[in-house]
Amino acid sequence: MNNMIELKNIYKNYFSSKKIEVLKNINFIFKPGKIYSLIGPSGSGKSTLLNLISLIDKPSSGFIKFNNYKINDNNDERDNIRSRKIGIIYQDKNLLSDFTALENVYLARLSLDNNLKKAMLDAKNMISRVGLNKRLKHFPNELSGGESQRIAISRALINSPDIILADEPTGNLDHKNAKDIFKLLFNLKNKKRIIIFATHNRYFADMSDCKLSLIDGRVSSINARN
Repeated sequence: MNNMIELKNIYKNYFSSKKIEVLKNINFIFKPGKIYSLIGPSGSGKSTLLNLISLIDKPSSGFIKFNNYKINDNNDERDNIRSRKIGIIYQDKNLLSDFTALENVYLARLSLDNNLKKAMLDAKNMISRVGLNKRLKHFPNELSGGESQRIAISRALINSPDIILADEPTGNLDHKNAKDIFKLLFNLKNKKRIIIFATHNRYFADMSDCKLSLIDGRVSSINARN
């Protein structure tokens, strides 16, 4: 079985008045069929690492491989891989405020083949799976925090991604809604999929197959289940 994601000698630097090293020589292999949690203090680089894996950002040096294919700097190729292979769930949901729940989800589906009829059908089915089929025509400001995050998850899943990335997906939710969202997230596990989530909540982090700690720009595995 191919290793789905490989990080090799990853560095990420930012420059303001001086050079800031955010990630330092990260080497790690994420294997399919597992759920990974990423913990660390604020500012430790968790979001930066997820942005690199999602191909939204590029490393300062080093490289990333998906299924043994080395990702290059071509933006069109990166966008194509991200739309077809990667689902992203944000803490702030990032839903489009002027679009309904249904529209927020099916717009992501259009990136595959621009088939509006199929996109709407798939979006309705996906939203029904998270229990919100009665909220299709509601706008984001008409949804609760938990409902908004379920719509965001539906959007992330609409293209059946091999990789699901979640950056503090329950950071703005109460404990009950957070538990519901993580239950939904963990139910998405399958033998071909990698799920990686960043969290400050150790209760949820401990539920993962492998817990990774990111401190001072370096990553280390705390535990790993076979």
